[in-house]
Amino acid sequence: MAIVSFHSFKTTGPVPLASYMRMCLTGDSGGYYTGAIGQGRDQFGVEGDFVTSPEISQIFGELVGLWFIAEWMSQGRPSQGVQLIEVGPGRGTLMDDMLRTIRRFPAMADSIEHVFMVEASPQLRDAQKKLLCGPDAQFTQCDFGVQSNGRHIGKPVVWAESLKSIPIEAEKVPFIVAHEFFDTLPIHTFQSAPAAVTPPRPSSTTSPGGSDKSTETDSAQAHPSPPPSSSYEWREMMVSPTSPAAMASAQAKSKAAGREELAEEFQLILSSKPTRHSRHLPESSPRYQRLKHTPGSVVEICPDASLYAADFATRIGGTSSVRKSRPSGAALILDYGTSDTVPINSLRGVRHHRLVSPFSAPGLVDLSADVDFTAIAEAATLASDGVEVHGPVPQADFLELMGIRERAEILCKASGAKKDTADGAEKSWKRLVDRGPSGMGKVYKALAILPENDGRRRPVGFGGDVAPS
Repeated sequence: MAIVSFHSFKTTGPVPLASYMRMCLTGDSGGYYTGAIGQGRDQFGVEGDFVTSPEISQIFGELVGLWFIAEWMSQGRPSQGVQLIEVGPGRGTLMDDMLRTIRRFPAMADSIEHVFMVEASPQLRDAQKKLLCGPDAQFTQCDFGVQSNGRHIGKPVVWAESLKSIPIEAEKVPFIVAHEFFDTLPIHTFQSAPAAVTPPRPSSTTSPGGSDKSTETDSAQAHPSPPPSSSYEWREMMVSPTSPAAMASAQAKSKAAGREELAEEFQLILSSKPTRHSRHLPESSPRYQRLKHTPGSVVEICPDASLYAADFATRIGGTSSVRKSRPSGAALILDYGTSDTVPINSLRGVRHHRLVSPFSAPGLVDLSADVDFTAIAEAATLASDGVEVHGPVPQADFLELMGIRERAEILCKASGAKKDTADGAEKSWKRLVDRGPSGMGKVYKALAILPENDGRRRPVGFGGDVAPS
């Protein structure tokens, strides 16, 4: 049974795709990540809807932790003011493995003031608290939200409902990780179409004989000329309810074909005229502007992704309003998406580890779309002159340069693992670096936002090494 109802659509009419995604994922009344799945239901893992990299192998989180340790070393080993921030932390598995790794480097662990978990879901916040702070840990109120004492490095773990709840402070050193976060942010989809022609209003004059004499606009109104070939505009793809009759027909065809498919309760339609989003968002970058005059061109744009990237860059590099004596910190983004093209038709739904229509069972299906890494890089560098961007690089390259193969061998030897355990561990890490057409090592990518250094240093995992401090 769908959680997102038809009622709001009956009131407002078709809504932008981004609005639909936001209602389905984080809506107050039954969003996928905010309670709709029901008590005791877990989105993650074998029993849930999908498995993430940290759930596949502990090595993933360990290597991400090592990456931040390397950055901390390369930036002079700051002794205080370090913030560890994760956006969209899921069950907390990634941060748990990161902190367990950082604990082995006491100087860095001591430099951390707070561990921030940016999480909107009360259910997920509770699961994260149990993992990071212990099953009996309690929340206490703090300036940023709620907090509890972490069990790994003894520092406060703070939960904030949004990144805006964490002040941007010039003297802080923010280390930010975003794993499979950007792909869940709402997207707008636009299609290029011939611009609508508004015919001139007919004017009438009275002839000397007293009869009305219409101008040539009468003919033009009856047979409007097609728009010039260069006259195109962006139209927005909107989400509208599917009619009950169409749903019944689709289900009947599915049943006749021997398929069990969820009914598509909603559908995408093209707006009949420009919207406020289509007038502005596709004009925000030359990448989209160049596609406007190709009929039928489709672009997906995620404004929230650009806002988050700009926030990361501001925290790291500073701006005219946030003046840092020296840029510091780093952001690591790991997700799937395109590195040199604009995403199109990438919206997908997942339920029980199977691809399903994103317009079926809204609120019960996970929705995601390809990440536009180029747009993220543009937003970061435009937001702050104090940052530079590295990547994206395939996840396989990143993890192999970070030493995933060597770490897997050490784990198997240290644990004296039985053959079936060792085989399982090997299968797990190889899954993370699979370079096949749809393999995680190829589809997923890593991008880093670092303090500007005029290209003198590349970070580890991106072709560089730890810089001497």
